[in-house]
Order: sequence, then structure tokens, then C-alpha cells
Amino acid sequence: MIRIWGRTNSSNVMKVLWLLDELGLTFERIDAGGKFGRTDTAEYRAMNPPGLVPTLEENGFSLFESNAILRYVCNACVPGSSWYPAAPRARAEVDAWLDLQQTALARPQSVVFVTLVRTPPEKRDMQAVASALSEAGQVWAMLDAKLRGRDFIAGSAPSIADIAFGANVHRWFAMPIERPDLPALRGWYERLLARAPYVQHVAQPLT
Repeated sequence: MIRIWGRTNSSNVMKVLWLLDELGLTFERIDAGGKFGRTDTAEYRAMNPPGLVPTLEENGFSLFESNAILRYVCNACVPGSSWYPAAPRARAEVDAWLDLQQTALARPQSVVFVTLVRTPPEKRDMQAVASALSEAGQVWAMLDAKLRGRDFIAGSAPSIADIAFGANVHRWFAMPIERPDLPALRGWYERLLARAPYVQHVAQPLT
């Protein structure tokens, strides 16, 4: 059985739980990270050297980095499906957006979220928030342009690129911030909200 180490309020853990649920796979989740600790132990670092979440563990095999876990689950459990298509160009498109989420969106979005949701008002660096909001907004505008005329990032069916960004878009629309008008992005978010696994694992109160 697949075992996932990580706390449910981590966007990176949300990605993995959402995909596993979409695929109807049985898994066990173990609290780790944040208030639960465990990530600094030697045993955990042997599975996940950076000491972050999530970690996938399966029959003596372990894997870290959420987008790598998404790829692995698709390759191992639903090879060639629309979640991670086998055709080289289709797969490359999904990979490009997976990488963009990690390299361009993750850091600024995290600055905004951690500051506004998890930091007491008197300790907030609002100048850093303003800069990060502008940076994250540029990435969301790129995705809005990509989504014009299509239901999902890679076309008519959802892929793990949608999962990578979808775990963050709920926070984007739920946080108390000023946002640019991005109608294609909003329509895509509403399509995600129609999916029960998304609501269960991602579209929850911010904590």
C-alpha cells in the first residue's frame, strides 16, 4: 500500500492526496511536518533528505518532491493516461507547467500565504507581500492566457499540471488580497470545485 507522510494543510501534500483520490487508489497518510514534527529524524531524512513533506513510501521505496511523486504515481498506476500522457509533446507540455509551478509560483505564493494566514499581524512584512503578490500574479496571468479556450491546462482533460497549480489556486482566490481580473483562471477554478476529490483535499478553510 502507498503511504504518504505529511500534514493535510500543506499544499504539496494536498497535490498527492488529490491525485490518489482521483485515481481511486488506497493509501495511508501519516501526520508529519509542522506541529507534528518527525521530519528532522534520521529515519525520515533517509526517505526525504531535505526533511520536507510529502514523502511517498511504498514497499521499501521512498520518494520526495511533490511533482516527482505525481509523475511516479501516474507512471506506476495509470501509465499513458491523460493525467500524464505518454505522447512526447503532450507530456512535455505537462512537464513544462509542472516545472513552472515549482520554479516561478511556489516561492512568491508561499510568501503571501504564510504572511497573511500564518503570521500574526504585528509581525507581517507587507512590503514583501506586495512584491510577492506582483510576482505570483504574473504567473497566474500566464496560466489565465493558457486556459483561454480550453477546460484544463493540457486540453480537454485534467492532468497533473492542473493538480500542481490547482493546489495553489484555491489559496489565491481565498486569501484576503487584491487580484487581477483573470476570467479564464476563475472558470478553471470553478471546474476544479466541481470535482469531489478537489473539494475534499484542497478547497478547505485556510490554515
